[in-house]
Amino acid sequence: MGRLYTDRLQVGYDDRLIVKNLSVDIPDNQITVIIGPNGCGKSTLLKAMSRIISHQSGSILLDGVSIVREDTKNLAKKMAILPQTPESSAGLTVGELVSYGRFPYQKGFGRLTKKDIEVIDWALEVTRTIEYKYKPVDALSGGQRQRVWIAMALAQETDIIFLDEPTTYLDMAHQLEVLELLQDLNREQGRTIVMVLHDLNQAARFADHIIAMKDGQIVKSGTCEFVINRHVLRDVFNIEAEIGLDPRTKKPMCLTYNLIRGDKANDKKTYAYPAGTGTGA
Repeated sequence: MGRLYTDRLQVGYDDRLIVKNLSVDIPDNQITVIIGPNGCGKSTLLKAMSRIISHQSGSILLDGVSIVREDTKNLAKKMAILPQTPESSAGLTVGELVSYGRFPYQKGFGRLTKKDIEVIDWALEVTRTIEYKYKPVDALSGGQRQRVWIAMALAQETDIIFLDEPTTYLDMAHQLEVLELLQDLNREQGRTIVMVLHDLNQAARFADHIIAMKDGQIVKSGTCEFVINRHVLRDVFNIEAEIGLDPRTKKPMCLTYNLIRGDKANDKKTYAYPAGTGTGA
């Protein structure tokens, strides 16, 4: 079992239950991608695991301790989160934004120490945004801003980074740039990356571990080869997909698909999933 996991977790808003009795184990030092249709609970699960929202029942444990009992600053030294649509104050420079990542380490009046400045510059270097340090965040392109937000997360010096749809609103080149950066952080520094993605082929290409969700529960979780197949995609997305092999990565990819309509959409047939490495719901 990894450092971070949930046990019979239930999360909702008001009287509506979104995540239902969900137990999930996040592999250490790997990239985990959560996939599923809109409204299935992906972002809700991410927010609950990072303590942005509270949960109704069950538990979320990090290093064997419930995150509910963890001191806020101590938790912020272990995990960072990049929300779906991050916003910064108007006129804030890149360096100022990234410096917010040092908040868990600051004492007294919150002045930046020599160590803080070194970490901020390191995060800017790693994300290739050091040249923008004194520029307003508002003046940057979407891809540049996303890299700056990742730099702020890196400045927290956490082992675990959550990202909620980090490629939203970015063009294809900038999407690839952000995902390759996250992959580099995982491979070179051993960061545990947990993110929500909508693009199945991006999930298959960059994930070591995939969690497929539907209606607040896990349908299938495991390696890309175990999860990205026509049977799982039919159950999760209600599509009839043709799966091929990515010539670059040798991982499965969705070549094309059709929406399942009529009686077929209501077919409750249980499929025998192909053998592979992974775990079921």
